[in-house]
Amino acid sequence: MALKASSQDQRLLLALQDVDTRIVRLTAKAKNLPQSKRIEELDTELSQLDRTVLERLGAHDDAEAEVGRIESDVQTVAARLQRNRDRLPTLTDAKTATATEHEIATLERRRSDLEDMELEAMERQEEAAAALASARAEAATAREERERLAAEREVEAASIERELEAARTERGERATPVPEDLLALYERQRARYGIGATLLRRRTSDASGVELTAAELHEVRSAPEDDVILDPNSSAILVRTEESGL
Repeated sequence: MALKASSQDQRLLLALQDVDTRIVRLTAKAKNLPQSKRIEELDTELSQLDRTVLERLGAHDDAEAEVGRIESDVQTVAARLQRNRDRLPTLTDAKTATATEHEIATLERRRSDLEDMELEAMERQEEAAAALASARAEAATAREERERLAAEREVEAASIERELEAARTERGERATPVPEDLLALYERQRARYGIGATLLRRRTSDASGVELTAAELHEVRSAPEDDVILDPNSSAILVRTEESGL
């Protein structure tokens, strides 16, 4: 036998379907918050930016270490040069004095070369420091944007969750007075087709947006008021009211 339910009980399904539709929309909205896409993009950008920061930090450390090595070499040469200069006036042996003068000249050239190298290394260090600062600033800007969007998303998600909780509570209230067998059919159709009940409005199903054919309308008109019938297009329970145009 076909399922029977009073017209009043069938109309209860429309309110239930309304809240179920709202729950579906809110759930979809929670999964597709507008900030999420940009946050995903920023996560990808930050991964690359953080790698760039590490690379530039390594380059800066290498440049800094190079400056340190050259400075140490300059200090070593300068100290040896000063010792030779201090020693030269005390030398009495001409051969030793000549050799010392030659070494002094060599050390002076070496110090000059090292000072030139030090200047070049310091320039590279400055360039590396500027590149590192730029990469850090870019990463910080992206991270600040991500944190801001994440905070916005959290607030919006919490708001949607409150709406969902209210809708779920309302659903329980809407479902309670529906007869058990009618509710079971509604739940089965909703699980299979996405919609459990639909209003027939001016001979057109709200769920499908398709106007019933003459043959379908004849069948609907012929069905007793308490017959539970299904929409031939959406497979949802077709609820008839004064709006149906029958």
